Amino acid sequence: MKHWKALCTAICLFLLLGIVITGYKLFSGSNKNEAKKYTTAQVKKGTIQTQVACTGKVVSNQDIEIKSKASGKVINLPFDISDTVRASELLVKLDPTDEQRNVEKALATLEATKAHLNSAKQGLIIDENKLKTARMNIQAEISSTKADWEDAKNKAEREKQLYEKKLSSQEELDTKKTEAIKAKSSYEKALVKHEELKTQEMELELKRQAVRLEKSNVRAATIDREIAEQRLLDTCILAPIDGTLTVKNVQIGQIISSGINNISGGTTMLTLSDLSRIFIIASVDESDIGKIQLGQKAEITVDSYPGDLFQGQVVRIGARGINISNVVTFDVKIEILKKNKSLLKPEMSANIKIISKEKSNILLIPNEAIEFSPEGPKAKIVLPDKTIISRSIVLGLENEGVTEVVEGVKEGETVLLDPGVVQSKWSNVRKIANK
Repeated sequence: MKHWKALCTAICLFLLLGIVITGYKLFSGSNKNEAKKYTTAQVKKGTIQTQVACTGKVVSNQDIEIKSKASGKVINLPFDISDTVRASELLVKLDPTDEQRNVEKALATLEATKAHLNSAKQGLIIDENKLKTARMNIQAEISSTKADWEDAKNKAEREKQLYEKKLSSQEELDTKKTEAIKAKSSYEKALVKHEELKTQEMELELKRQAVRLEKSNVRAATIDREIAEQRLLDTCILAPIDGTLTVKNVQIGQIISSGINNISGGTTMLTLSDLSRIFIIASVDESDIGKIQLGQKAEITVDSYPGDLFQGQVVRIGARGINISNVVTFDVKIEILKKNKSLLKPEMSANIKIISKEKSNILLIPNEAIEFSPEGPKAKIVLPDKTIISRSIVLGLENEGVTEVVEGVKEGETVLLDPGVVQSKWSNVRKIANK
């Protein structure tokens, strides 16, 4: 019995000793086991970027819709879609028959107006000469009749003096008075004719205005002729720029309407695109537009070339937002800078990452190594003896994978990674606030 009790006591002491030893090991070696349990990483210097992700579409440098100032039937289309075109090369030729008739009609109208002008000029010259002659004749008549009146009046006066002296008869006196009255009447008639010349001068001014009107008609007819001749030239539509034919809306035999004379704006025959420069029009959410600045770099991918990365640069930021279903976005124009831009075609969909900030040669740690607490961000540092300590750190720029550490760690130190830690410091702050 005593042996049995001694055996039970020994067993209990052994178990108690095992529990103590195990507890001591767990307590004293927990940090070392923790170091073995989690993945670690080294603090290294590197480059970090923050990006704004968005989508957009590929556009050309410019797209020119080709219309015709002339109307007519298409008789020649030398280029097809995707063909390269040089400036001044023939794009479309229209049947010139109608425009040639318009030129002939304009020429006939011009000749008629010139004839009217010449007739008006000749009539004006004739009337001016007539007025000049009439003025000279009337001046001469006025001078002559005035002299005759003065002479007759003097004779009548002398005859009166003779009559008063009883040296002349009443009959002779009456004759002299009658002659003086007739001479005065002739003079007054000459003055009336002179006044009538003013009416002729007014009529002559009307004819001068008629000449000016005919000159205006000639100028208008000349302009109509030049327009008709230009329309004839416009039946040959030439390329305004170097480019690529991207849209073709007409075929040979189709009749197109003029873009000038037609109220609808005319027929858009072709679209010529300048692909010497390629751009992306990106739609950036209003929450991110404040991060975008001119000159920022961008990385673009398209589904057509999943293995290619296209480099770009922000060249324009929209000044006004676009509201679609209460979602506001801003258009940001990005120019593709690398040679592989020739692979991109207008209207392709693109995925864009605009690099809003970038730092180089800074200390970086993985986001999994950051713990957030009410006291601020911390990181667990694995010392050379495998001891783990928790240290407060000051963070800087972050992205989806790594974060800049301003203070708290040194290059080459080892930190613990916890895959369960939330990746973003903002998410962690929200989590802490909700606890």
